[in-house]
Amino acid sequence: MTELRREETQDEQLARLTSIVESGSFSSAKALLGALHPAEIADLLESLPQQERIVLWDMVDSSLEGDVLLETHEEVRTTLLRQMDSREIVEVSQHLDLDDLADFIQSLPEKLTREVLAGMTDQHRRRLDQVLSYPEDSAGGLMNLDTVTVREDVTLDVVLRYLRRRDSLPRHTDRLIVVDTSDRYVGDLPIRRLLTNKTTERVSSVMRRDSQTVPVTMSQRDVARVFEDYDLISAAVLDENDRLLGRITVDDVVDVIREEAEQSVLSMAGLNQEDDIFASVINSARKRALWLGVNLLTAVLASWVISRFQLTLDKIVVLAVLMTIVPSMGGIAGSQTLTLVIRGQALGQVNPANSRALLFKELAVALLNGLLWASVVCVFTYFWFGELSIGVILGMALLTNLIFAAFAGLIIPISLKKMGVDPALAGGVLLTTVTDVVGIAVFLGLATKVLL
Repeated sequence: MTELRREETQDEQLARLTSIVESGSFSSAKALLGALHPAEIADLLESLPQQERIVLWDMVDSSLEGDVLLETHEEVRTTLLRQMDSREIVEVSQHLDLDDLADFIQSLPEKLTREVLAGMTDQHRRRLDQVLSYPEDSAGGLMNLDTVTVREDVTLDVVLRYLRRRDSLPRHTDRLIVVDTSDRYVGDLPIRRLLTNKTTERVSSVMRRDSQTVPVTMSQRDVARVFEDYDLISAAVLDENDRLLGRITVDDVVDVIREEAEQSVLSMAGLNQEDDIFASVINSARKRALWLGVNLLTAVLASWVISRFQLTLDKIVVLAVLMTIVPSMGGIAGSQTLTLVIRGQALGQVNPANSRALLFKELAVALLNGLLWASVVCVFTYFWFGELSIGVILGMALLTNLIFAAFAGLIIPISLKKMGVDPALAGGVLLTTVTDVVGIAVFLGLATKVLL
């Protein structure tokens, strides 16, 4: 049996394919791959070590290679492209939609890019140049030029006859775009209105004039927010004069949302969403070394602060046992605020107008939690060591560090964004430095003043 069961999970699919490849039944493996969607094949390829990945890639049908490559992360895509000659790459590019081709061609070496462009017709190359002229992370870089337009002065019967003469409609066509004779946007005609109104009605009487459109310069993140807020399947892309340039569809927006989510999580560890999980050891180590070095510097700074209180630690050993509690609690509290603010920035919810109110709210939360857990650690220390004074010092240091952590968790991402630095990438390291240094300095400083 070679048919792949759709209810299988990716782990089960991978296990079956691996088993078949190891058994040498390549024809069965190709049949299994043929039953999968390109995105599923891409997921399987990314889940395999590089040698097995290359074997599986050779079994992918040539008609699916372009779609599969687009679904893989950049580093994996580069690995797969090395297994193909220039003729194969040019052939793959000819089967892609224009917006997908624009994404694909930007990941190619310059020599291959020239060969792909040379294989296009002049009209196709001009259309591609139009998409490539906009930044990759803008609405212009995301749009597709395949649109279906109609005039507002024709009847629905004329529109229906026009559609029947077409070979097909672009994917995710939920509306026809209404333009004037100068290609300026007027509104849109939802397919459901086209199908449910009398054919004698004119487009102008049933069209929508209040539909949400997207400026060509809008960022991809803002485009995704528009689609989310207005529950769109597609949206027209306009230039500064309201001329229609193309449209964006929900499948591309889903990719943007996924990439944004992945990047936010991975950036906190100094990683990139395009990284290959099975990249070579040298490449992986090189990419992670930088942030390990930065973390080492912050750890050395914290250790230096501790060394300033060596005399205190020598005389009161119990302080060394309890010392890690304060920076640890501060780090968790600060991370909560940091994550909240970074998410708010991504959604456009944090801005100069409301940052002061958010700061007071986070400081109030830190104060309440600080009083609660300061009381807990104070009582805990007294019953464990019988030292009420140390418990009080620990509680005061904890309360102080939680307040500093909340302040830093808000100020750090706002400041980084103003400087053009990704808060998700650098915020965690800076926050850890603040909570470690402040927590240790306050705890040992209070202990030195009060106990010695």
